Amino acid sequence: MPRNDDRPKLQNIVSTANLRCKLNLRDIALKCKNCEYNPKRFAAVIIRIRQPKTTALVFTSGKMVCTGAKSEDQSREAAKNYSNMIKKVGFDSLSMDEFKIQNIVGSHDVGFRIKLEKLHMFWGSTYAQYEPEIFPGLIFKMQEPKVVLLIFASGKIVLTGAKSRD
Repeated sequence: MPRNDDRPKLQNIVSTANLRCKLNLRDIALKCKNCEYNPKRFAAVIIRIRQPKTTALVFTSGKMVCTGAKSEDQSREAAKNYSNMIKKVGFDSLSMDEFKIQNIVGSHDVGFRIKLEKLHMFWGSTYAQYEPEIFPGLIFKMQEPKVVLLIFASGKIVLTGAKSRD
């Protein structure tokens, strides 16, 4: 079994949910704490909470995007918190469902330098892209699971696109 430091550290979980009702974003912005709403700039209310430290984008359609959680459970907890906040300011018919993890981002340091040119030559352009003039990392696209790795010469790796830890 791998040691904990052999596993990528979760950095961000992005999830979505449906609040099952049409929302008046102006009302939410006026009645909820820690909200931003500028309809000329962006068509959603931005709400932040401290525990778990996350941000939600809430749209008129009742769809919600939650970002910033460090685990799947935190993401679900945050979505429930946002749902309850909105319910309390006058949207009694609201009921959250269709909660889904959309993206998991993790990072890892392998502890040694990586020769990106050699890695690119080994995998070829089918799986790997490396253009150091454009981006300093090698972009490695896995087929199954469908995850993208950003691999840097320093030995640091960013994993993105996962829908679950498995």
